[in-house]
Amino acid sequence: MVAAELALAMFGAVCVLLMFGFPVALTLAGTSLIFAAGGILLGVFDAGYLGALTGRIFGTMGNDTLIAVPLFILMGVILERAKIAEDLLTNMARLFGRQPGGLGISVILVGALLAASTGIVGATVVTMGLLSLPSMLRAGYKPSLATGTICATGTLGQIIPPSIALVLLGDIMSNAYQQAQLKMHVVNTATVSVGDLFVGALVPGIILVLLYIVYMVATALIKPEHAPPAAVEPVKLQQLMSGLIPPLLLIALVLGSILAGAATPTEAAGVGAVGAMILARLRGELKLAQLFDAAQATLKTTSMVFLILIGAAVFSLVFRGFGGDHLIEEFFLSMSGGKHSALLLVMLAIFLLGFILDFIEITFVVVPIVGPILLAMGFDPIWLGIMIAVNLQTSFLTPPFGFALFYLRGVASDEVATRDIYLGVIPYVVIQLFMLGLLWAVPDLVTWLPAQIGR
Repeated sequence: MVAAELALAMFGAVCVLLMFGFPVALTLAGTSLIFAAGGILLGVFDAGYLGALTGRIFGTMGNDTLIAVPLFILMGVILERAKIAEDLLTNMARLFGRQPGGLGISVILVGALLAASTGIVGATVVTMGLLSLPSMLRAGYKPSLATGTICATGTLGQIIPPSIALVLLGDIMSNAYQQAQLKMHVVNTATVSVGDLFVGALVPGIILVLLYIVYMVATALIKPEHAPPAAVEPVKLQQLMSGLIPPLLLIALVLGSILAGAATPTEAAGVGAVGAMILARLRGELKLAQLFDAAQATLKTTSMVFLILIGAAVFSLVFRGFGGDHLIEEFFLSMSGGKHSALLLVMLAIFLLGFILDFIEITFVVVPIVGPILLAMGFDPIWLGIMIAVNLQTSFLTPPFGFALFYLRGVASDEVATRDIYLGVIPYVVIQLFMLGLLWAVPDLVTWLPAQIGR
């Protein structure tokens, strides 16, 4: 019983320390080692568990799937530095801006495309905040509507592939699925891949974008003064095509190669990174200094991701060494209401943790603990992965602690009140919750497309 209590105390200590702003990777590893040392002294922890750490790290270094992480990050950074988003927003605004709500629709569409190219929530929110917020305010948009739209579209990077969140989540879900199969003594050669999550996320991602657009159109019709037409120059077809087609072709090439089975997500990420460099070079926006800057930014982000992964591996080993996974499994099995009550509790916990932890920490720390248990209860791994992704997206958008709100607050001008940002995201949070309920009620929205293409 002492071991189980130490496991829960360790989890609580990690959450508290992270709330105080300590480095995530060092907090995970350091706290776990301190508790492991205490467990060894008390005779309730087997030090042999720590011996498996070298194997975990070596497995991470040799994981082909995770190679996609730096490649997708490099693709997004280069597209961002090449001012692709700026050109897209300008041309889209000229195309739709003269209509009520048109500028807002342009922001949603460009945000979705930017999310597909960067896959990182913070980068998308900051970029769209800098580019589109001043334009929307000058056009007379209500500040709450403008800020809410930017925050919501920025979080689409969680669900629209190719998403860094889905790459990391797909790798974790694959391991969780294998553990669940072993737990049930099932011999199954089928696996869950990052490509499966990419395919499963397509329909929910498209539906979310459409729901955002419906809300913007409805707002423009009911309260036209909140989303008035913008005074923009008419766009020429050549300008529109030159700004829109190249990034669309690149995204279609990356996703299309995965959907067609012609490339793995890692191979497609390589194609995307090279394609982004070629596109930036053709636009004259990629010089040696800029390439070095993009590579350095990619290195920093990738190092952060993998250092957290190693810290999470230490945490996971110590947590299991204390028997924490068995404690959680027994708790879930003892709940009244069956597996759906267990899933509801997990989703609520992940939602709340999304206020204090980034998606990387939740993916590496929480999902490996609860994933095998839920999958052993019979949930579809692709569906569960997308549910977790949409749930985290909702959490990052929800006041008062949603990360997307802080990102936008950091780049918004003083004339935009924090209250406006909080009020503006509420309708989008309602849309997100509706989407979660829809996916729960109709799992085929996630599983149908993977089944059709043989995933």
